Amino acid sequence: MKNQRGVALSGLMFWGVVCIMLAVLGMRVAPSAIEFYKIKADTKAVVEQASPDATVADLRRAFSKFAEVDHLDFSPNQLDIYKERGQIVIAFAYEKRIPLFANVSLVIDYKGSTAE
Repeated sequence: MKNQRGVALSGLMFWGVVCIMLAVLGMRVAPSAIEFYKIKADTKAVVEQASPDATVADLRRAFSKFAEVDHLDFSPNQLDIYKERGQIVIAFAYEKRIPLFANVSLVIDYKGSTAE
């Protein structure tokens, strides 16, 4: 008698549902992660282009231009701008709530700085 090989229909359906749920989760989280990396890149670009005597208002205005080009939903007022050892540092932290289904949401706390 030969042993059967392969996947049962119930196993195939179970793993199919698991893969679909992971794919949906990834599709919901990916835009948020992409936005975070754009914000981080834009803040680094602002610091690289800034003169040492730039004011906080100048830096916020420069970031606003980058955010407009990248279509970011992030306000320049959310940036913490300060000097550390003579270098301009821009830090930011925000919370992103991603609705999954019904009343279940995924909350991600993003934090970044140009000093990293």
